Amino acid sequence: MAKCSHCRRRKAKRHCPALGSDLCSLCCGLLREKKLHCPPDCRFLGEHRSYQDKRIIQKKHTYSPDIGQDERLNWLALHIEAPLKEWGEKRPEFSDKEAVLALEYARAKIEKEKSILLLAQENRRVKNEIGEAVFQSLEQCRYERQIILPQSVAAYSKEEKLKCLENIILAVKFMAKGDLDGRSYIQDLIERFSRLKKVSGQKRIVSPS
Repeated sequence: MAKCSHCRRRKAKRHCPALGSDLCSLCCGLLREKKLHCPPDCRFLGEHRSYQDKRIIQKKHTYSPDIGQDERLNWLALHIEAPLKEWGEKRPEFSDKEAVLALEYARAKIEKEKSILLLAQENRRVKNEIGEAVFQSLEQCRYERQIILPQSVAAYSKEEKLKCLENIILAVKFMAKGDLDGRSYIQDLIERFSRLKKVSGQKRIVSPS
């Protein structure tokens, strides 16, 4: 059996469609969706996500309490979710799975030290337009209050951005309850934004029920 094309030490037992070569199971796990744009039809990606989703549901994860009580992070979460809401309203087929992919795309771009490797076959690259919209909204977001704050205070840190992204990803998976092809989170998101419109002049986010 051939050696892993990445570590060149262990036996390559998995074919990687992103690289067009074979990997060992350890390198597959280390690179998967961190340094590779994994195509959605990859068997190992599907198995990994199914396992992770079951763990999330079993632990009953949702938004961290500190985010729900922090106005700064609430404001940032609003800017993360706004593009997802707009996309969900325009496209009835937009699913919770696509929302997760968009959030993970934005997370990968925020984690700048983890460079994304190019696909061996360029035509298989997944272009995530909504993920780019989420990322741009994150980058442009500034905390606004009635008093003027120094730019260093108004801007968000990388850690704050990643924290919000992680919690929203967990919230989507929890609300989907194993059915990411549905729209449980998206429908709840649209309803929450609708309620927010009725709260004039406030920046409070209504957390998922």
